[in-house]
Amino acid sequence: MAKRNTEKPAKKIEQKKQEIVKTSKKSQLNDGLLKAAKNNEVKKEVLDEIKQDAPINKPSQLSDNEQIKDKSDESTPAEKKQPIQKKPVVKKTEAIVRGISVPISTKHSIAVCRFIKNKKIETAIKDLEDVLMYKKAVPMKGEIPHRKGKGIMSGRYPKKAVESFIKLLKSLLANSNANELENPVIKEAFANLAQRPAGRFGRTKKKRTHINIKVIEKKIVNKNKSKDKKK
Repeated sequence: MAKRNTEKPAKKIEQKKQEIVKTSKKSQLNDGLLKAAKNNEVKKEVLDEIKQDAPINKPSQLSDNEQIKDKSDESTPAEKKQPIQKKPVVKKTEAIVRGISVPISTKHSIAVCRFIKNKKIETAIKDLEDVLMYKKAVPMKGEIPHRKGKGIMSGRYPKKAVESFIKLLKSLLANSNANELENPVIKEAFANLAQRPAGRFGRTKKKRTHINIKVIEKKIVNKNKSKDKKK
């Protein structure tokens, strides 16, 4: 049996209308593209003519930021930069060394401080080395056995305290050299009792001492002595 054409004539008319609209749109697009191409060609020709006629001006071709930089560069040589003023280096007249919680006897360290005071660093180190060699004794107060020596009654050879003092004095010598002191003399030397930690089971308390040694130039020492005499 042959199939009958059941499509309505109205549908066929609509399809024809759609095809006509599509063709019209395509033609409009093609016309627009042609016009744009022609305009671009005209513009290119105009630009080429302008470039040939216009003079070369380099500053006009630069951007605004570059022009501002050029102006700033021109203004800098006129305005001379002020030289940086360096602060005057103040020469130090003293050097200090501190020993915190040193594990030595406070009683022995007080005696060593008294033994060191008003001496040069080199002579103090030499005297302490003699104490280690049992050639000199550190004078002490209290019920302590007498020792042979000029101007000494009782004294001892505190080896551990002397060794730690020698280390401190060597670092003090380095500090005085760094501060460029001339003829440094030990002006202050004192020892204080530090916090003593407990030993095993809290039965004993260990020895701890704070040490402070100060050195100044010999000239300043002489000035201070002259002022004290006048008073």
